[in-house]
Amino acid sequence: MTTTRSSWGSRLGFILAAAGSAVGLGAIWKFPFVTAMNGGGAFILLFLLFSFTLGFAQLLVEFTLGRAAQRGPVGMFRRLAGGLWPLAGLMGIFAAFVLYSFYSVVGGWTLGYLALAFEGSVLATNTAVLTSTFTRYVEDPLWPIVSHAVFALATLAIVLGGVEKGIERASKLLMPCLFLLMLALIVRSLTLPGAAAGALAFFTPDFSAVTPAMVGDALGLAFFSLSLGTGGMIAYGSYVKQETPVLRSAAWVVGLSCMVAILAGLMIFPALVAFGLDPAAGPGLTFMTMPIVFASLPFGQVFAIAFFALLSVAALTSSVSMLELIATLFLDEFSLPRRPVVIALSLAVFLAGVPASLSLGPWSDISVFGKNIFDAMDYSVSNVMMPLSGILVALFAGWRVWPLMREHAGLSGWALSALKWNCRLVAPLAIAAILLKNL
Repeated sequence: MTTTRSSWGSRLGFILAAAGSAVGLGAIWKFPFVTAMNGGGAFILLFLLFSFTLGFAQLLVEFTLGRAAQRGPVGMFRRLAGGLWPLAGLMGIFAAFVLYSFYSVVGGWTLGYLALAFEGSVLATNTAVLTSTFTRYVEDPLWPIVSHAVFALATLAIVLGGVEKGIERASKLLMPCLFLLMLALIVRSLTLPGAAAGALAFFTPDFSAVTPAMVGDALGLAFFSLSLGTGGMIAYGSYVKQETPVLRSAAWVVGLSCMVAILAGLMIFPALVAFGLDPAAGPGLTFMTMPIVFASLPFGQVFAIAFFALLSVAALTSSVSMLELIATLFLDEFSLPRRPVVIALSLAVFLAGVPASLSLGPWSDISVFGKNIFDAMDYSVSNVMMPLSGILVALFAGWRVWPLMREHAGLSGWALSALKWNCRLVAPLAIAAILLKNL
């Protein structure tokens, strides 16, 4: 059975969809607090350096491989090399399935908190009250699963529309909304008394904080904030027409991803400093710290609604790419119709996410290698499968199919030589260092 392969309707649609994949919840909460813990501007400089060198190179590789094969990761490895290489693609897709399963639970939290923001019940100036609210929500046996289902359905609704009419159309709507929400919150944050000191602290480099661990954090964030390591960008690259260059598109995606991370810092950091709160609060920053800021502002409920709407949009643009990546296995390899594939996968992802949600409440006593189910899923994907997949993709491009890369990457001279040795040596060693650091 032969099917016509989908493709992006425009280069802008491709760039916005890929940038949306990269811009997830991590860019909103993780970058500001990691920057706060690692020397402010010094960390930002390293993050930008790694993003526009190693991260850009790996992104270009994934786009190029996908476009050349016109297939997702498994089909790409099979079509370009065969042998056991498709197993590397399968590992990436399995990683994406596990990742999406628990990511959808967290995406559901953002929707749940958006509803609570409309009620006004997340606005409090007492940290203990906010902590209790968050704990009660995630430990509840019902509501986190309901919000997880709603989030999975929202993702399904977009991916059902296909590449051009679903993902591309949604990206053209959601990404501008994300930027507008961020800019509105940044303007409010920067107009708070004392916000200038927070912005200055965010950007001022403290080079005494540069340690091997800090460099590793910047390197890891640069790689995986670009949605690398599962093959998602290979899948998105496979919808690029053969005659369309991807070099400038890769540069745009890196630039947009870095811009969102820095804008998130400007949105959060000055506000927290203005209210004397700790920007290094970690994941709790999103649900247990920022509401204190909103509760202390005029029209705080409006800003709380905007903030959690922003988080929901960021989560959704990433989850769409994960579902599409998983679907490519069945769309490409078995030529199955899109609708039953994405519906069945969404149901499977929902069911796989239920234990992750329950492990924070009724099933909290269940342990997998000393971790609850949610943390075990997160650890296996982030610290093992994604780095291994990234290493294999780099080695494959640099050694197994380098003539194809040389022809299609759009580079020449020293830049092409740099990409070659990045694939063959630098990227595998750098990602291996991330893997070993996180084990």
